[in-house]
Amino acid sequence: MFFSFTLVFGQGKKQVQIPTIDGEWWQVAGDPDLGEYTSPKQQPVDFGVWQAADGTWQLWSCIRHTECGGMTRLFHRWEGKNLTDTDWKPMGIIMEADTTLGETKGGLQAPHVIKKDGIYYMLYGDWENICLAKSTDGKNFTRVLNDEGTPALFTGPLYNTRDPMTLKYNGLYYCYYMGSQKDEKPHSAIYCRTSVDLKKWSEPMLISAGGSPVGKSKWFGGDAECPFVVEKDGLFYLFRNQMYGENNLNTQYCSPNLMDFGVDSDKYMIGEIAVAAPEIIFHKGEYYMAALLPSLKGIRIAKLKWSEK
Repeated sequence: MFFSFTLVFGQGKKQVQIPTIDGEWWQVAGDPDLGEYTSPKQQPVDFGVWQAADGTWQLWSCIRHTECGGMTRLFHRWEGKNLTDTDWKPMGIIMEADTTLGETKGGLQAPHVIKKDGIYYMLYGDWENICLAKSTDGKNFTRVLNDEGTPALFTGPLYNTRDPMTLKYNGLYYCYYMGSQKDEKPHSAIYCRTSVDLKKWSEPMLISAGGSPVGKSKWFGGDAECPFVVEKDGLFYLFRNQMYGENNLNTQYCSPNLMDFGVDSDKYMIGEIAVAAPEIIFHKGEYYMAALLPSLKGIRIAKLKWSEK
């Protein structure tokens, strides 16, 4: 299902572009050996991809259903020489939840990295909070502690605050993330907070929830997972996930306002792609999409093209 329209605001018009997969996928990560934590049920899921200071490509994935205890999740790292290489090198477990700092045991989720003033900053979930870590080389991260001695930046307003993605635009940082709840509406929703320094954040604003994706998810939190926002030619594109696995599904929206992609509305919806938990990468003038394998046993990358319809 695809839509085509022109957005009109102010005195100008901007043509919406439709993102589609361009060519074949190549697999970059598989089902890792976690030593004593290895489980036949484990799955690499929400992840982040970025280029380290030495030029190598880094991929950190939340591995769920492991034997680490608690919520069963930890971070594993892979490294690739080139973005277009297959089978990046597994580098082992890179981070586990630190309960002495208030993190939920086994609760690490969805790392995303952004660079600021030469320093790499990673925002990630600890099951209840969005947290912060930093690195000078883009490989080795240490937690940034607040005045209470924890890495937590903020939480809520819904349960299981997770899946942060940070976009810098006009000197301000926008962190998109989601939360879910079983017994109240919305069952899941995407929020955004803003910051000038990645440490102090505004109050949350609801930017996407409801609409037709609600009926396509298999569980109460599935219709608003893993938000990823791209700015392109003055418009903003939200990739909103609904389903993992063989029936993986992601819906895209385009809006002139990076704080509004429609609540209980499909007015900005432009299409769907059969992928799960995508991350968009812009490198040397080209766009790429990284996403989960439908088997949930690895991660793949393909080129992404944008077409006016």
